[in-house]
Amino acid sequence: MENTDPRHQENPEKTPKPVETDYAHHEQDPGPSPQAVNEDNNNGAGPVMKWIIPIIIVVMLIYWFLIRK
Repeated sequence: MENTDPRHQENPEKTPKPVETDYAHHEQDPGPSPQAVNEDNNNGAGPVMKWIIPIIIVVMLIYWFLIRK
């Protein structure tokens, strides 16, 4: 399902807002915070999924070729 609301669509020709450094000055229309832009994702789901998905695939292949009758 695609969002068709024109208020929530990105314009590919428009440049993104720069990282906000003076929130008080741009309070009505601020850019993203430095924490949101520079956040590390070391403890997210990505590193876990990198190991879990191959293990699940190997287990499924073992089941498919050896155990299933």
